[in-house]
Amino acid sequence: MQRFHYICVEQDDFMKIPSNLKYTKDHEWVSVDGEIAIVGITDFAQSELGDIVYIEIETIGEKVGQEQVFGSIEAVKTVSDLFMPLSGEILEFNEKLESNPELVNSDPYGEGWMVKVKISDSKEIEELMSAEDYGKLVH
Repeated sequence: MQRFHYICVEQDDFMKIPSNLKYTKDHEWVSVDGEIAIVGITDFAQSELGDIVYIEIETIGEKVGQEQVFGSIEAVKTVSDLFMPLSGEILEFNEKLESNPELVNSDPYGEGWMVKVKISDSKEIEELMSAEDYGKLVH
């Protein structure tokens, strides 16, 4: 079981921003373990999108550059592109999301992860935001 430490962005509005992850301005999160990264969207992003109904990732096995589109996410009222936080090869899609896309809403940092990526350039990790910096971005 994975444990997270969260920061509170505002007193009245507790938004989950795990301190052990890295973030992008496009509201993706990244968990890095060696040369493998797990990518998903943040609690803020899922709350802005609303009820997630479909996730499309057609880049499995492909190399995708940092900030390039690697898929899309569809909510009841909108469709949004997903941007790659780090350059690399997409190794795996979270197949649970095919039948349960709502996992992105209920558990964005756990069961709602989207892809696993083999990182091409580890220096790009330094360009990502900390939880504290991401918290400032969203408020």
